[in-house]
Parts: sequence; structure tokens; C-alpha cells
Amino acid sequence: MTKQWMDMGRERLTRGLLLRLGVLLTAVCVCVHVYLETSWRGAPTPMGRPTQSSQNRGQQSRTKLEAEERDRSIKRRISYVRTPKKDSQARKRDEDREEPSPLCCAPLRPHRKSPRWRIDLEPWAGESHTLEEEAKRFLNYITTPQVSCASLTGEEAAEERTKAAWAACLDPKYSLTHRIQGKHCRVYSFGLGVDDRSLERSLARAGCEVHCFDPSLKQPHLQQAEMWLHRLSVDWRDPNPAIVAQRQHANTKKLATILNDFGHRQVDVLKADMESAEWKILENLVLEGVLDSVGQLLLELHLHWAGFEVGGDDPSVVRYWFSVLKEVEHANFRLFHVNSDPAKPHLFLHKNVLNASSAYTLSWVNTQWKP
Repeated sequence: MTKQWMDMGRERLTRGLLLRLGVLLTAVCVCVHVYLETSWRGAPTPMGRPTQSSQNRGQQSRTKLEAEERDRSIKRRISYVRTPKKDSQARKRDEDREEPSPLCCAPLRPHRKSPRWRIDLEPWAGESHTLEEEAKRFLNYITTPQVSCASLTGEEAAEERTKAAWAACLDPKYSLTHRIQGKHCRVYSFGLGVDDRSLERSLARAGCEVHCFDPSLKQPHLQQAEMWLHRLSVDWRDPNPAIVAQRQHANTKKLATILNDFGHRQVDVLKADMESAEWKILENLVLEGVLDSVGQLLLELHLHWAGFEVGGDDPSVVRYWFSVLKEVEHANFRLFHVNSDPAKPHLFLHKNVLNASSAYTLSWVNTQWKP
């Protein structure tokens, strides 16, 4: 009996201990759960769907950052971009936009003209597109000086008191006179064979640096009296590199290439008698903008045929001639001297048209040229 009571006492003691232990573990679990729940509410939710409070805080943060970025953009635009004064509404509208407002005006054209591929043809002289219409307009244009100018002519013409074929403008309102006085005058003269160089000698004695180019010379460079002679001529294209490698010397180059090879930026007087190559050479000077580097242009025109690499029927050829000369005028050149040799035959594209001479010598001055 006593042993039975003792077993029952041990069983009750064991149950009591287990009950207390269970209560204690439950209390510990509750405390841990409360602690973790409190920590999770205080920290941002790393995964899953965000709470309403975190969404509000994120939206407020983004709104604040966007406002600050907009303020900085406006400050940069006001601080570093100088714009014309506008009214208050326009200024407010510009500040509300993220992108800066476009410029009010078109950009200025660069001083140096970019190269072109072809010239702009002038309209036809008449509706019928006949040779007579085109020739009348062209001949009237080349025989009517556009400006008056006190001219320097060659020595032989001055002595004989005859009208010289070649003349340079010495009017004080243009630059040549001042360039001669300052000993900065430079002259380029292009011709084939023995040519009239009386004007070149007059300019050389006046103090100009004169370069005469003739591909028929035996020596590459030669100094003669006050002038330099070069075995070279101007063309509307540079020579083929393969031909240059075979011949070792190129006798023709574009004017832009010659200027670059000689280290010259400008030429005060450019004289050229190119025996019917003048049209394509003049076209090249127009297309490449080289005329900006020329103060005066003295040129002999040959009209008995179309010229090298000039194609088309007769009215189209004359229209092309006229368009080339109008391009020269658009480059600020004005005609001041015209001469035709009465001894030359009166042939105009192999015909007798308006009793026109086959050759005319024209002189232009660049009215905007300021070296």
C-alpha cells in the first residue's frame, strides 16, 4: 500500500514538472513572437507586397527627388544659358519644361563656304531657248562694266596710249593700292608659252611678289628680274596619283592645291589665259570657294567653241557660260574692265553671231575682299 502511494506521488510530481515546463516554454514563445512582430513593424519590408505606409513614404521620397532635380535643371539653365529677354508667361513656360527652348534664329552661315558639287544654272534668257537670245544676254553682260576703277595697265599700252587687254584696279576704295604700299601684294599669272607680261612687270616694280606659271618651262623654278617663274599651270582637277608617280612631276594642279603647296593664303591679283580651259577652272574656283582668297580676277574668255569638257547644244553652252559668270558676281566680284582684240576672228561657237569676237579679256574686283 505504501509503495502504491509512493508511485502515485512520483507520477503527480512528474506531471507537475511537465506542466510547469510547458507553461514556461509557451511564455518564452509568446515573448519571442512579440519581439519579432515589433521589429518587423519598425523596419522596411524587404519582400512581398509593400505596406501602405511604405508606399506613401516612397512616393514622397520620389516626389522630393524630382522636385530637387527640376530645381537644379532650372538653375543650370538660368545660370549658363543666355537667352533674350521674354515676357513673364514665356519665361514661366520655359521653366516648366525640362528641355531648353530652341534658339530664336537660324544659325549664322560659316565664313568659309563649303564645297559644292555643281553650279546653279540661271533661267533661260527667253521662252524659245534659242542661241540668239542666250548670246545677246551673255554678250551684253560681259561688255558692260559694273564698277568704275582707276586702272593700272601694262607698260607697252601706257607708252602707246592704247587700250590694254590686261588691267588691274588701283582704286583706293579697294585693297590693292594699300597692299602695294604695305609691300604685301602678291600676284599669280597663268599662261601658256610666251605671253604679254607687261602688267606683271609693272606690278613687280611697284613692289608686288609676282609668280608666273608656265608648264612649258625647262626648269621647275626660275627667278627672272623681279618675278618668279614656275613650271606649273592651273587646272580644274589635280593629276592622277598614278600619272604623277610615272612622270615624277605634275605640271598642272588646282589653284587650291597650288596655294597650299606654296604656303599662300590669298592672292591679290590672279591673271589667267588658259586657252579654253577657263570655264572649267572658273567653275572649280566657284565650287570650292577659292574665289574668297582672290582680290582681283583677270581672265581671257575664248568663245569660238564650248571649251574643254563643256557639253550640250549651243544655247545650253551659252547658258552655262552665263551661269558661271553670275556665280562669280554672287561671290562679290564686279566687272571693271573689258577688252576685245579686233584682230581676232569674229566667231561665236563657230558662227557669226551678233558680230561677236572670239576672245574677250575681262577684269573683276572683289568688292568685299579684306586680306
